[in-house]
Amino acid sequence: MMNDKVLETLEYNKIKSMLADRATSQPGRDKCLSLKPSADIREVNDLQQETYDCVGRLLRNSSVNFGSNKPVEMSLKRLDKGSSISAPELLDIAGLLENTARVKSYGRRDDEGERDSLDEMFDALAPLSQISSEIRRCILSENEIADDASSELKNIRRLKKVTGERIHSRLNSMVNSTYKSYLQDSVITMREGRYCIPVKAEYKGNVPGMIHDRSQSASTLFIEPSEIVNLNNELRELDIREAKEIEVILAGLSLRCGENTDIIRSDQLIMTELDFIFARGTLALDMNATRPEFNEDRIIDVKKGRHPLIDKNRVVPIDIRLGDDFDLLVITGPNTGGKTVALKTLGLLTLMGQSGLMIPALDHSKLGIFSEVFADIGDEQSIEQSLSTFSSHMKTIVNILDNADEGSLCLFDELGAGTDPTEGAALATAILDHLHKRGIRTAATTHYSELKVYALREDRVCNASCEFSVETLAPTYRLLIGIPGKSNAFAIAGKLGLPSYIIDSARDKISEADESFEDVISELESNRVLIEQEKLTIASLKEEIEGLKADYENKKNRLNEQREKILDSARVEARKILLDAKESADKAIRNFRKYGSIREMEDERSKIRNKLNEVKQGDGSPVHFSSGKRGEPGNRPPVSPKPSDFKLGESVRIISMNLEGTISSLPDNKGNLFVRCGIMRMQVGMNDIEFVMTDDITGPGIHNKGKGSTKKGSQGYRMGSGLSKSNTISMELNLIGNRVDEAIPKLEKYLDDAYLSHLETVRIVHGKGTGALRKAVWDHLKRIKYVKSYRLAEYGEGDAGVTVVNFK
Repeated sequence: MMNDKVLETLEYNKIKSMLADRATSQPGRDKCLSLKPSADIREVNDLQQETYDCVGRLLRNSSVNFGSNKPVEMSLKRLDKGSSISAPELLDIAGLLENTARVKSYGRRDDEGERDSLDEMFDALAPLSQISSEIRRCILSENEIADDASSELKNIRRLKKVTGERIHSRLNSMVNSTYKSYLQDSVITMREGRYCIPVKAEYKGNVPGMIHDRSQSASTLFIEPSEIVNLNNELRELDIREAKEIEVILAGLSLRCGENTDIIRSDQLIMTELDFIFARGTLALDMNATRPEFNEDRIIDVKKGRHPLIDKNRVVPIDIRLGDDFDLLVITGPNTGGKTVALKTLGLLTLMGQSGLMIPALDHSKLGIFSEVFADIGDEQSIEQSLSTFSSHMKTIVNILDNADEGSLCLFDELGAGTDPTEGAALATAILDHLHKRGIRTAATTHYSELKVYALREDRVCNASCEFSVETLAPTYRLLIGIPGKSNAFAIAGKLGLPSYIIDSARDKISEADESFEDVISELESNRVLIEQEKLTIASLKEEIEGLKADYENKKNRLNEQREKILDSARVEARKILLDAKESADKAIRNFRKYGSIREMEDERSKIRNKLNEVKQGDGSPVHFSSGKRGEPGNRPPVSPKPSDFKLGESVRIISMNLEGTISSLPDNKGNLFVRCGIMRMQVGMNDIEFVMTDDITGPGIHNKGKGSTKKGSQGYRMGSGLSKSNTISMELNLIGNRVDEAIPKLEKYLDDAYLSHLETVRIVHGKGTGALRKAVWDHLKRIKYVKSYRLAEYGEGDAGVTVVNFK
């Protein structure tokens, strides 16, 4: 438990007030104001995780309000005893439950992402919507119960209204006629809950009834006429019945709440805790704070830390370390240079972190866990005025030395000041050396040169200084660790107008050793500035080199891409040349089949095909060529045919499907006709058809029929020398009736042509028979590299008499 004095000294209470301002309920504000740092690293990490998860929710969604979470514990205690509570108390409970429902809805996840530390609390909320709805139905406000709260209450209020109207009717008659001349005013009033009329004192005997009141001047008497006494009595009885019925209603609502006091109490506690957590998250966002990393080695490494009570647009961030390479940090430098602010920043960020609050610093800042923080800070600057004397400082220091241990963090401002400098420096050195030998993390500010020398001499003690610009004679408020600082008293005095001859005289009074030491510090400072400038230059050059490297890589990649394109183009050109050669060889074979030896020409054709297969793309796959894109019918001018242009048996192509067939019916009145493509007969429109021109029909016994002619024979496909194969090749080869030695050359050529035509699947019709032809076909397919797979056709496709071939 941190001592209250250090919390006040480091202005931790101001942080708690800032936190409370961001809570939206009174219980939440009370919890914020009671916040204390924890020395349990597990508890600290849990608190930090809650704050971190809350910040994530606030960034994804808007905030949530806990304003209806009011203190209801006293009401719940009375309910536990079986007592009834008032309408305002029931409304507070209804407000709490309604607020609980809104918060639970806010916490509900729309996705199934990873759960966070707050989900369990949101899940535990129980809104008890039926109870809150019933309270709202029965109680309209703190002073008004709804007529529909019960049927009895509704009936009573109806009777009251009727009775009241009867009373007003009779009184109006009296006021306007019967007793008009005896009245002070023609009005109906009420005294002690009974209707009366104002009668002049001198006519009181003329108006029989009960006197309930008189005016200050005694000139007017408020008389209840005897004619309406019974009606007023009835109205009074109805008022009593109404009050009793309201008590019954409130008792019933109290009973329902009393049955659920544990749930309501749990909701109230969780709502208060969530309000506290969301206040921490909101404060973190307002401070642009981050989650620190905690360790039990008491290592502090704050990166660009900012004092949270100074305007974040004006404060200068500082880097401060302690506990890793050194246990004691001695901070020196001029007055108003930022030494005390640095000390307070170190202490306050430690307290904030151990309280579950994020700290205003960069990511991956580190904080140690300390069981106690001690501080002797007597500011003489604008942050906080202090009138502490040397004796009061010593009293505080004695208390620190008595209570500090290895788990403590000790902070001293101007240690040893306020007394003789020689004795003060000796005391300060002895105090720091005592703490250092005990391994206690300590940071102290000073002007004593002896402490700078002590820091240079001792292990695990480090100098630090607040930077001072000699050019502007003004502090920059940057903390420089590893470099002792100069007080710059002469420079500051000169800036403030002290005559130069006095400053020169003062310099003469400094010992040569002290002046030499100060000169060394000045030289270190000059070297540091130079090194920082060189670091900036190196960083700039490094960034420039990285940019040039990136440009080089981009150019290299572009050159590689261009190289691949050039190689691909060369492969395409080579493939084209070989393809032309193959076409010539195919034509020669067709002619030779008519007049020469087939075997010799087939051997030559196989050599050309093997050479063709050696030409591959960069990825090893064959290069394909066609006269146009796959599935497109070449570059023909569009033709709009007329019905009279179509004749039965003419060869046509279905444009949308890139299939060829013959006309099997003439166009109907809608322009549709049937085309037979192999075993399929399809209905298409005239505009989806173009005529096929075949100039060279090959194969034994085949004759050229000109436009629209089709090839007849066992091969089942056509080839035209003037057309690309992708436009003329059939999807089926019929080998029925051929011997094996006749069928294999036909199969080989057909597969080559089909593959070059970009067909994905073809059918080889070999029939069932003895199976010899099918076996020869399958043996041949095994040896062809561009065949991906083959199988027997399924039922309805030709069964075992057909093999379906898929190309790569």
